[in-house]
Amino acid sequence: MAINISDISNAIFSPLKSWAEHSQENWNILIVSGFVLLFVGGILTYVFHKKIGKADERTTQISLKSALITLWVVILCDIIFPKEFMWQIFFLFKYSLAFLASGIYLAVRYKKDFF
Repeated sequence: MAINISDISNAIFSPLKSWAEHSQENWNILIVSGFVLLFVGGILTYVFHKKIGKADERTTQISLKSALITLWVVILCDIIFPKEFMWQIFFLFKYSLAFLASGIYLAVRYKKDFF
């Protein structure tokens, strides 16, 4: 008996699906929270890229590591999030989490290197 990753993700995200489909307000809460996360992650990433400064040997490595973290979060979310239902919402959350993770990495590196 083989365990499929999609079965596990469906079992994890089925309660979220039933909660979101319960009422229009729940669906709107899910969408707005996704956009807020996307906005916060995008602003955080942009601000710390600007604070780190122009590209040189050290800052280029920081930017590349930030891009790698973004890529890894996108790949991980592609593996975990279900594809059968609510894929638009999970698409929003995938990129929201990726930008947020990248922004957090940049904030930590900025604090460590520049303070």
